[in-house]
Amino acid sequence: MLYSLLKLVHVLSIVVWVGGMVFAHYFLRPAAAALQPAERLTLMHATLQRFFQAVSVAAVLALVTGFWMLGRTAKQIVQAGGDFAMPWHWTAMAITGTLMVLIYGHIRFVLFKRFAAAVKSVDWAAAGAALGTLRQWVLVNLFLGVATIGVAVVGG
Repeated sequence: MLYSLLKLVHVLSIVVWVGGMVFAHYFLRPAAAALQPAERLTLMHATLQRFFQAVSVAAVLALVTGFWMLGRTAKQIVQAGGDFAMPWHWTAMAITGTLMVLIYGHIRFVLFKRFAAAVKSVDWAAAGAALGTLRQWVLVNLFLGVATIGVAVVGG
């Protein structure tokens, strides 16, 4: 039962994170492009600030539950006298998930901070450039997220 609950939390965390990236990149960003720079960048700042608060929780939950499920399974196999050999798709998910969290840390604590400072100082050119860089890294994480989901479905 506990394993199932942790798996649910894990999957829902991924849904929030990857789904939010899809929404922001493919729906919000193109719609916001019609706005003037001050309005667009202020909107994106407010939206990303809220989104990154949720992703901070989701990323930690995904990482903790993923490694907890992995450790629990390994422990049960070893306690039963078996040898634990991690399946290839679990290894791939652990690597890409960890990489996504590291990239998210860079996005949240370096790139978003730079973007927020430019918005606060009303430097729309710098804010636009910072948002462009941030968007590129979000796209990298989106690719990794979708690839990880693909590995989970195909491998499992």
